[in-house]
Amino acid sequence: MNTEVSIEGLIQKAYTMLKASDVASARKTLEEALEFDFDHLEVKYGLKCLNWWTQQMRRVPELRDPYDKGGYILSQWKPYYSYLEHFPESYDRCQYAIRIFVYSAALGFFEGLLEERKDDPGLLLQMGRCRKGTGNYEEALAFLEDAARFAREDSETLAELADVNALLSEHRAAKALFREAFFFDPQKIELGSMESEMIVRLRDKVGEMGYSGALLAEWLPVYGCLFGVFSVKRELKQAELGKLKQSIFSLESDIRSGGRTNGFLKPRLINRYFWLIDHYENIREDPELIEEIMLKIKLIEPAVYERYTR
Repeated sequence: MNTEVSIEGLIQKAYTMLKASDVASARKTLEEALEFDFDHLEVKYGLKCLNWWTQQMRRVPELRDPYDKGGYILSQWKPYYSYLEHFPESYDRCQYAIRIFVYSAALGFFEGLLEERKDDPGLLLQMGRCRKGTGNYEEALAFLEDAARFAREDSETLAELADVNALLSEHRAAKALFREAFFFDPQKIELGSMESEMIVRLRDKVGEMGYSGALLAEWLPVYGCLFGVFSVKRELKQAELGKLKQSIFSLESDIRSGGRTNGFLKPRLINRYFWLIDHYENIREDPELIEEIMLKIKLIEPAVYERYTR
């Protein structure tokens, strides 16, 4: 018997079982594969990932509300990504099977609530997220578009909608929506749950520049503009322009006073400067106003100014 062929077959069988939510059989099959080769890296990796999720799922029966159960399951993605950082390498097909299993589990709790809460933007967002996670992008798009109608300035919803548009090759819509999402509140966006190549490559590129965690999310829209990813722009309405200018004034005051030094001020201000420049260019405003903003950027972050003016 060819041991490698046997192990490969068992691994594939285990992942198929996991995608079908048969966790017990998937674990048993991986343990059987481990008997052929106790040092097989992917088998050990798969078992550790499966056991991690099994451990987290044990709390689900303690929760009464189905919405809380589904929400709890999805909330475990962030600690899971932190857990994966301990491994020197990753196995994509394992992560794909895990993703199908986890999102299917959460979806089962959300679906039962849909009839009575069809106008609940939170539920619609979770339904869209789960549909995306299981690969049903068209259905995900419908749910997320409905959610966005109720929550037009919710970064989490807009980012998920952008991601699905990108996965469906609607790149222009995706770029516009990602730009909006990161403008409102980068901290609400779970970058680890983004799947489209557009945002994953940008995330990785900004990460390679030394940014990580919460700070990476703040600088991502700045470099999204500089690298041409967030290239779809629009003219602002008067009310939006007023809010943008007020936000800029507030951030400038905070930087001058040194009151809040959490590292978010500079990238948030630069991103807003970019929005104002784009608006001025769209309405053909006096170039001197644009030059004033550029000089402000040069003062607070010369490297960004140099890249922007290349």
